[in-house]
Amino acid sequence: MLGIAGLKGEYVRLKADEEMLSSAVEDLRAGHWHGLNVTMPLKAAAAALADSLSPTAERSGSVNTLVRERRWIRGESTDSWTFRYLLNSGRFPERTAVLLLGAGGTAAAALAALDDEPNVYVAARRTSKAGDLSARLGGEVVSWGTAVAGALVINTTPLGTSGETLPDGILDVASGLIDLPYGPNPTPAIKATARLSLPNADGHEFLLRQAMGSFELWTGVKIDYESASEALRNT
Repeated sequence: MLGIAGLKGEYVRLKADEEMLSSAVEDLRAGHWHGLNVTMPLKAAAAALADSLSPTAERSGSVNTLVRERRWIRGESTDSWTFRYLLNSGRFPERTAVLLLGAGGTAAAALAALDDEPNVYVAARRTSKAGDLSARLGGEVVSWGTAVAGALVINTTPLGTSGETLPDGILDVASGLIDLPYGPNPTPAIKATARLSLPNADGHEFLLRQAMGSFELWTGVKIDYESASEALRNT
């Protein structure tokens, strides 16, 4: 993205635990970084380390982007931005409900973006976690593997990363899929949407759109999606 924007810089990947994240935030505060992205399972920890939170990040308790404002650190959720963009894009016009799979930080970011959706269901392999998330952010808890007719399925779990499939029957009655896992090949769920003629957004698109949001927060520069997508394909 730096090259597309005509900017010089470096984007570095760090393998972190909570202690290292805390140190990285202090480095950000001191001006050693322009910004930080945070991924699972540290999104709640990032929210706790920020000095202030955007309304969506505060509601979800999930932060994937940290922005330096002088010596203050603001937490943002470009995950929520991306969910909201996809929901409002007109790509999934047939949905009559949303079925959210997962109960982690990204699922919380999704629920924070689902304020205008009338029928939201939450399923996780650990029902207690789904219950905790639903009690905080809304949605009706259903058992793992429950199929919801007409639902846009949002998969925030790792299922598909290594070729795993979603529970049987979920996509057969769905109206679309947002599938966050990504890798060198399409997930089985994304392949199934082609067979079922369902609209979808895959993990590569989601990753790129949330990254574009972070980049804009750090630099003030908007990136064209098609140009960024082409650059990603050529990486």
